[in-house]
Amino acid sequence: MRRLGAQGPALVILALLCQEVGASFAILVFPVAGPVGMVAIRLWFSAIVLWILVRPKLRGLSPAAWRTVLGYGLVLTAMNLTFYLSLERLPLGTAVTIEVLGPLALSVITGRRWLSLLWALVAFGGVMLLSWQPNAEPLDPIGVGFALAAAVMWASYILMTKRTTEHFSGMTGFTLGMTVGAIVVTPLAAATTGASLFEPNVLLIGIAIALLSSAIPYGLEMRALRVLPASTFSVLLALAPAIAALTGAIVLQQHLTLAAYLGIALVTLAGIGAVRARRSLEQSVEEAP
Repeated sequence: MRRLGAQGPALVILALLCQEVGASFAILVFPVAGPVGMVAIRLWFSAIVLWILVRPKLRGLSPAAWRTVLGYGLVLTAMNLTFYLSLERLPLGTAVTIEVLGPLALSVITGRRWLSLLWALVAFGGVMLLSWQPNAEPLDPIGVGFALAAAVMWASYILMTKRTTEHFSGMTGFTLGMTVGAIVVTPLAAATTGASLFEPNVLLIGIAIALLSSAIPYGLEMRALRVLPASTFSVLLALAPAIAALTGAIVLQQHLTLAAYLGIALVTLAGIGAVRARRSLEQSVEEAP
């Protein structure tokens, strides 16, 4: 049992590493397929894999369920699009750090405790350090805007996921949402990328990105959740900015300033603190008479 418990954190970190390596590969293909094209390829291949594995049943779904999954798919698409568009203009570590502010803000708002506010201030300080580039080029404002939009979409995605699970069991809602996203983004990809989207090398890399960014991380996370408490799992997910910065430095040679690395560390710390504060609040509510 101890061995399984020790494997849990390693599985989560490996899942995060796969996601960031997948994002790095996507950035390398941007000159050919563009961010919108890569989102389309990723969503389509992910949807195909999910349909093969899940085989969702469509009979008997209510109009409310269809409306929910449509909204879920649109939010999923917007989250991926804005994030990939931010990667076109910002270093990977910077984009992920800003994006993480979405779920962090959601955790702080729903926490409603002074400690949650403290962690929000720590995150704000981290973002200020991240944006302070004394001897480097300033952050692209459009890229920052896309990253902030991705943060909002990530928070919205969390809320929509909760609603979707009320109408669908298992992976059915996620599969249908991914399919909606793939259909919605296809016209945008065709308009911005054109025929280069169907080049064999682009499609092969797209398959690899879909596996690294979606299929493999999901499988690793599901296995980790079998041996880890949800609170520990959430804390480990807060390491995403640090892992993204490390991956960007190694794979993409995106070396940030010392102030930026300190900012990423603060946002990561704030994410861990917010999760622990949230868990403490839930425990106090459960123990109340």
